[in-house]
Order: sequence, then C-alpha cells, then structure tokens
Amino acid sequence: MNELKTAKIKNKVEIIIDGRSVRVDKGSTILQAAHISGIHIPTLCYHEKIKPHGACRLCIVEIEKNQRSKIVASCAYPAEDGLVVHTDSPKVEQIRKNLVELYMALFPFNPEIKNLAKKYGLTGTRYKKEYDYCILCGLCVRYCEEVKKRNAIGFIGRGINKKVAFIPESAYFKSCQDCMECMDICPTGVFPSNYGMDRIPQIGDA
Repeated sequence: MNELKTAKIKNKVEIIIDGRSVRVDKGSTILQAAHISGIHIPTLCYHEKIKPHGACRLCIVEIEKNQRSKIVASCAYPAEDGLVVHTDSPKVEQIRKNLVELYMALFPFNPEIKNLAKKYGLTGTRYKKEYDYCILCGLCVRYCEEVKKRNAIGFIGRGINKKVAFIPESAYFKSCQDCMECMDICPTGVFPSNYGMDRIPQIGDA
C-alpha cells in the first residue's frame, strides 16, 4: 500500500499559481492545473480533445523558473515541480489587454472578449473593424483531423490570403452534412468555408 502511495506521489508535480499550491498529474499543462484549482485563464482556441496550439495567445501567463521569468502559453506549457505562475501580472495584463482590443475589431461579440473588454475598461478599439470573425485559430481544422479523423477541412493560402476551406470540395457532401461539430467549437461563431455559408449568430450580437 505504501509503495502504491509513493508511486502516486511520484506521478504528481506541484506548482504555485497566483500564490496557491496546486498538485497535478505529470504531463498536465499550466492551464489544466489552473482549471483544477478554480483559477480562470481566458482562452479562445483551447479544446480538451485536441492538442494545444496556443494560437489565440489569450491564455498567456508569466512563469518564474531558475530565477528567470518569461511569458508562455499556458495551454501548451507543462506543469513542473517548483514552477511559479502568475496569471495576471502587469506584463500579462498589458499583453492580454492589447489582444482583446485587437479581437474587438474582429469579433466583438464573443462572451470571453466582452468580459475581458469590460474588465480592462475597453469601450472601443484603435484597430480597423474588420468583423471577418475567423482568427485562423485552427480549432475546426484540428478537431476534424484529430477527433473526427476526416480531414475534411484545412488551411489554404498564405499570409493575408490564408483561410479555412473544405478539402476537397467533395468532403462537404461526404462527411460534413452529418457532422457540423466544428460549428459548435468555433470561438467566434463563424463557419469559414468557400461555400458562402452564413456566420452562426452569437449571443449578444447586435
């Protein structure tokens, strides 16, 4: 029994998040550790069923390790023994505030963005309002590939011409009509495609 208890302890790591000690399984991320401890870290592109990507950067935190600090994406950074994490340090808050202001120009009606805008006192944005809603987070692409195993959609183009589309076109008729799960996980309510489908309305749209 003692050996089993020792083995369980060895498979755990302990980190400090916002002054709170959190013990989690080895292999967990900072974001998962925060969720376990009830600490909210905002995210847009995270989904528990797929590998973390860190595209939206809203989940950034500041960590202290070996007497040095740096900013990392909490969804992808592993929890390690002795790691000290700050989810709302001045550096984190400034970067996150700038990101929120940028996202307000792209999709202002997302609940997370609305809450963060209120937190930071943002009533407008300096950036040109595009309202194209797709932030190329890749959730739909990665979900289709990793969870559904269909590869029906993917990225095409590069740079400012990069977008999400059905690949190949026949995939829409063979796989997507009976699925459409990517609609539910899209953080901005858009279903980007080259079929002219309308954006899925979000709560609070005006």
